Amino acid sequence: MQEGFSVDSELQSQTAQDYSCPCTLQSYPSAARRSNSIKADETHARENRRVLPQTAAAGVWPGVSGDAPLALGSSGSQPGPPLPEPPPPLRGRSVPGWGLRVPPARHAPSALLAFRSAAERGRQSGGTGGGAAPLPMAAAAGRAQPGSAPPLLLPPGLREELRQRRRDLRRLEAAAGGGGAAAAGRLGCGDLSRATAVSILGWGFTKVVARAVLEGGGAVALKSVHGAGREVRRCVQRYGAPAGCRRLAAYKVLKEVTLLQRLQHPGIVQLHGQCYENSGDAELRVTAMLELGSPLEMIQLLQTPWEERFKICLSLVKLLFYLAHSPLGSIVLLDFQPRQFVMVDGNLKVTDMDDASTEELSCKEDIDCTLDFPTKSFPLRCSAAGKCEGINEKKNLFNAYRYFFTYLLPHSAPPTLRPLLSDILNATGDLRYGINETMRAFEKVLHLYKSGLYLQKRPLLLKDYISLKGFRTVEGEDYKCWPSYSHLGCLLSIHSAEEAAAICNSQSQCQSFIITQQRTWTGRPLASFQSSWTDLIPDTNAVVYIKRSASSGERL
Repeated sequence: MQEGFSVDSELQSQTAQDYSCPCTLQSYPSAARRSNSIKADETHARENRRVLPQTAAAGVWPGVSGDAPLALGSSGSQPGPPLPEPPPPLRGRSVPGWGLRVPPARHAPSALLAFRSAAERGRQSGGTGGGAAPLPMAAAAGRAQPGSAPPLLLPPGLREELRQRRRDLRRLEAAAGGGGAAAAGRLGCGDLSRATAVSILGWGFTKVVARAVLEGGGAVALKSVHGAGREVRRCVQRYGAPAGCRRLAAYKVLKEVTLLQRLQHPGIVQLHGQCYENSGDAELRVTAMLELGSPLEMIQLLQTPWEERFKICLSLVKLLFYLAHSPLGSIVLLDFQPRQFVMVDGNLKVTDMDDASTEELSCKEDIDCTLDFPTKSFPLRCSAAGKCEGINEKKNLFNAYRYFFTYLLPHSAPPTLRPLLSDILNATGDLRYGINETMRAFEKVLHLYKSGLYLQKRPLLLKDYISLKGFRTVEGEDYKCWPSYSHLGCLLSIHSAEEAAAICNSQSQCQSFIITQQRTWTGRPLASFQSSWTDLIPDTNAVVYIKRSASSGERL
């Protein structure tokens, strides 16, 4: 993001869209339409978007004409028949070099990263990595540059929609200021031109996502406009102006980059850079380069130990706390779905920010502030400033409850923590808690779990075990327990050897256990429970605990 954004020229030939998703920074609808608007926000992805493996990316924005068509790999500007629906993503399909195109017969994204040659890009960026000094985004998107293509003649409705998106982007840029420019300007068009091993990960309503390896060896995710996506196709069906419709869709990528430049949090995917350029054939190309993550798989999460599932929920709460108090004000994720998140090094991160909004619902009285979900409705208060108090925060929180907490929090939790977890579920499910109260409740559970205060008072059982220092059992497949950190045996998180002894006593197959050097994210050790103790090997850092009943009659 550049400091001191200024946009002096009106869009001479901007295009707009036939797009129902509130993807731009926008005001909520009037009170008469409040319920339908909120429901439409939530159903947008289910109705109109293909599920993507959410690994996104970001790039740099050299000078660009505001009137250039947004033809990411598709140069045709004449209206044509609606494009067919793309097939499922071609995972892992590598396309050598730039000019990444999947044959049209496959109906894949016709316009993924159809950049100019490396030589041309090198001339533009001075032959070095970062690319030319970028213009402010809204200015670059709306101002013609020397040598650019002549203005496009677009339908009035499309021009108006483009102006609206441009105004929304300008407002967001003004709110964001210039704080994120330095952190986000590391990679640019030059770096992108030298990337290799490009493969498509997937695509959705507006954007297509690819994976690429940078010159230094690191991998990034690349996100750009899906020229054959449903947003562009609907716009073309309405206006008959493919180039203008592609330009309209590019504003979503611009908005996402603007947000990611300003919002810095461990729960938000990191922006590595961006590339924004206008080629000689009047094509506007926008690519974002982001941290590469893996799709969030809820079914797999349900099979992980409770401690790991609690970590996911706690990370989400910390993210929502940040969004409620962000530098841009309270931010709502309008398209809140598990598929909008990825896992990066075991950490949950939101990767799709183009449907975020900093605007809260305007109101005249309390009745205007009804927050509707498919199964519940919540009346909120209208503040003296004419805004529905906390509606963004509460919408995020209820979505976290219904998509994450309900499935991940209660199952296989320590028995003494279950009442506290039930309180969290009930309070967030009824929106009796705000994000501040939810954060305190999660921190209380975490403290009890890490400190061992959750453990019930019970008879001391470790006295029934013999300890052998300097030995450990031979690693190998043994009896299994659930949920285990290992698929080969029974590997569980414990607070102490006393707790491990209680666990071993509760399992009929267990005859011994060893406390390993491995630690979980809370700092708790992992204990391996075994059905035998006879296969011992020396290990100066280990201690084996053997049931006295199992060792009686045996020589140790």
